[in-house]
Amino acid sequence: MVAAEPCYTVICTDDTTDQLSIQEFKSAFEKGSDEVKIETMRKLLITMLNGDPCSQILMHVIRFVMPSKNKALKKLLHFYWEICPKTNPDGKLKQEMLLVCNALRSDLQHPNEYIRGATLRIVSKLREPELLEPLLPCCRSCLEHRHSYVRKNAVFAIYSIYKYCDYLIPDAPELIQTFLIAEADMTCKRNAFVMLCNTQQARAVDYLKQVYNQIQSFDEPLQLAIIELIRKDCRNNTAEKARYIKCIFELLNASSHTVKYEAATTLMALTHNPVAVKAVASCYIELIAKEADNNIKLIVLDRLDDLRKKHDRMLDDLVMDILRVLTSPDIDVRRKALGIALEMVSARNVVEVVSFLKKELLKTQDQDYEKNTEYRQLMIQAIHTCAIRFSEVASDVVHVLMEFLYDANNSAAVDVLAFVREVIEKIPSLRTSITGKLLEIFLDMKSSKAIRGALWIIGEYSEDAVGVQEAWKQIREGLGELPILASEQSMLEQAQREEDSSESAHDTKQPAVSSSRRVLADGTYASESALTSDSKTSSKIEAIKSADKPPLRAQILGGDFFLGAVLSSTLTKLVYKYFDLCDDERKKNTLRAEAMLIMTGIIRVGQSQFPPAPIDEDSYDRIMSCIKSLAGLPADNVMKNIFTVDCKAAFTNMVEVQEQKNAAKNSENKKTTKVQVDDAITFRQFSKKNAADDGDEFELDLTRATGEGYGRDDLMSQLNRVVQLTGFSDPVYAEAYVTVNQYDVLLDVLVINQTSETLQNLTVEFSTLGDLRLVEKPGQYTVGPHSFHSIKANIKVSSTETGVIFGNIIYDGPGASGSHCIILNDIRIDIMDYINPATCTETQFRNMWTEFEWENKVNLSTTAGDLKAFLDHILKSTNMACLTPDSVLSGECGFLSANLYAKSIFGEDAIANLSIEQHKEGQITGHIRIRSKTQGIALSLGDKIAMTQKA
Repeated sequence: MVAAEPCYTVICTDDTTDQLSIQEFKSAFEKGSDEVKIETMRKLLITMLNGDPCSQILMHVIRFVMPSKNKALKKLLHFYWEICPKTNPDGKLKQEMLLVCNALRSDLQHPNEYIRGATLRIVSKLREPELLEPLLPCCRSCLEHRHSYVRKNAVFAIYSIYKYCDYLIPDAPELIQTFLIAEADMTCKRNAFVMLCNTQQARAVDYLKQVYNQIQSFDEPLQLAIIELIRKDCRNNTAEKARYIKCIFELLNASSHTVKYEAATTLMALTHNPVAVKAVASCYIELIAKEADNNIKLIVLDRLDDLRKKHDRMLDDLVMDILRVLTSPDIDVRRKALGIALEMVSARNVVEVVSFLKKELLKTQDQDYEKNTEYRQLMIQAIHTCAIRFSEVASDVVHVLMEFLYDANNSAAVDVLAFVREVIEKIPSLRTSITGKLLEIFLDMKSSKAIRGALWIIGEYSEDAVGVQEAWKQIREGLGELPILASEQSMLEQAQREEDSSESAHDTKQPAVSSSRRVLADGTYASESALTSDSKTSSKIEAIKSADKPPLRAQILGGDFFLGAVLSSTLTKLVYKYFDLCDDERKKNTLRAEAMLIMTGIIRVGQSQFPPAPIDEDSYDRIMSCIKSLAGLPADNVMKNIFTVDCKAAFTNMVEVQEQKNAAKNSENKKTTKVQVDDAITFRQFSKKNAADDGDEFELDLTRATGEGYGRDDLMSQLNRVVQLTGFSDPVYAEAYVTVNQYDVLLDVLVINQTSETLQNLTVEFSTLGDLRLVEKPGQYTVGPHSFHSIKANIKVSSTETGVIFGNIIYDGPGASGSHCIILNDIRIDIMDYINPATCTETQFRNMWTEFEWENKVNLSTTAGDLKAFLDHILKSTNMACLTPDSVLSGECGFLSANLYAKSIFGEDAIANLSIEQHKEGQITGHIRIRSKTQGIALSLGDKIAMTQKA
């Protein structure tokens, strides 16, 4: 019974080592000064909270501590009265508590209002009728005290007595109602109002009718209490619903943010009128804009998003107000607000939204913001979404976005090019202006990815002879002097001659060349002078490469031969198109010859000493195929169709497939509002709790918090969570029921004494490995013969890592047999409880793959099913989501590669790449590479996968 008693005051301490014995406690109380008694009382409270009731000290506390006038000691004494055992084992009140009752009665009549109020607070925590009955007259008299601190505590003291022992004061509601009408202090009024709401709600409603016109002038706690009463009473008292709604509408304009939020939530529980919905949405937006805490902003944004989903298209007029939230400095708040705003964009407001987004995008060029690059990408992607959905604004934004192709940041340039490609395919009327703008800024692009994308667009959408000639002119300017290798070598020789002439002018006498030999890397010998010459040549090459050069030439000399392959493909497309558009054979052959010269020049550069690495085989084969296709003109129609028709058709098909996926996704997310004539009518009062989808928001939150909304675990799933800690033949049998709730791990340990003796001072000691921390140490218990006891332990989790909980049970045997120890089995906390599937874009995945420093590679070998089934097994076992589309994974080719992504509840990202193949005999082999920012999640996921493939 003692262990089950509630404790209302939490005492924090860091020092539990210097505990005193019972005799030392008695001596300190008997002989010590007030300062010594204060310190001793602190240690006594800590000892009692750790599980030792210390019943022998009660009389010493009454004799030597209770008479003291020291206020700090009296406060500690109140804590002691709260937790000390007040009854004998038979349930009757201890005789010593009569002395305590007399002392409390004297304090309730003390002239000092602080002592009276503090005593009233401890009275509200007592549950024994024998103690409370003598104190009741004093509590009544305190309701008329001059000081508000005493009166407000007296209200709650009477409320507590009425709640647990209503027969002692049956007229408490009437008494408090009279007090409430006459009271002027707001805190006292709030306490009295709360007491009426929880005892006799009708009296609280009567008071609310009397003060209806004064609610706006009340302070925050009383307004919150009124909102809670309205939420409770509106279901039963439908006659007052109109007045309640009007009252809540007025509280939407309260000065307190808390009152505004609660009023908005309550209003949605009362009505779904369009005016009310818009008022609540405006209130949420104002809270987001004015509140400083980013967590609160995110919570209210979630509320606003839920409101938008339930009332589709009703809040579209508020989209510009939501965009005001983008002034927040936190990038997560900006991202969530922008996502909500984009869902509310319609044909009526798209022009305003895009205009605002353009201004925000231009600001990113000037403002000094920590996450400027990420915010710029958000703006570009938002404008992209709007322009694709509403083609009428595409022409206004495409040229603004193309200004960001100058940016050296690859991510921004890639996002812009993705937008430009989609727009130029979907809106043919913009093709001429877009290709013209691309050619204007082509020579100013710095990013290799941007140049590759621009070249592809130029090659595909230059549709007339003038466009082809202009594109050719810009590409030639980007390449510089041709052929590339010969011009670079002539520059190198000229630099060599200039250096030699300068050396001969300054040094008339050359130093003797050393004939000493050096061993080169390949094992041959070289003279010192040759080595010096090689180093001088390489330094001159670097100097020539670092000189100011056109963009295409600089990238190719830097070793970017993938760009060279893209350039070759673009030149081939332009030549094919020019052959169809021009009748002058001389011009056509000139263009073809120049294209072949450029391509052979790229290959020659790749085989020279200028680039840091030789040309790769893929790029070489691609360029050679372009040269051969041009050499076969005009007879080779197959290659012509591949370059001029099939490439563009493939991109068109890809855009159409993406549109279909987006449409399918939107149709899945969209609610179906059709009601058939034979549909069943749902009565909320008769339905299960978790079926009330449109119920009170407050009750829904409470349901989610208690876990009822997600369904209680059935018996089998509960049994699966039971971990056996000791053996069946051990003197003490123990098992634990493990509950994981986000950051908390709760262990409910059942301890059974299997002996015929009483086990004293039984303690379950736990220790942890990994990022787990034991919150509180379980106390000491006495377990009778063949009886059992339930012990709870709370453990905090701080990161996604497989944790281990281990420990032992220590108890004192009968007589003088000493202490005994039983080692417990380990409890492993599964990482899957903290990991949830998530999605991200391909660009984000590639960026994370580059940034994350921890990688764990797990080799796979199994004989299970086919490749797709094994992928599904991995996804189910690791709680990861597959980012690779199903269309890519369909079909049978013997190989499978897929990207996986998950996010932990702590905000940690985990990405993986699965590469497997299936042999003829059915065996699947390959590997999975896991990357994360922290080592723990990478290793834990690897261990999970290693165990999974065995299963």
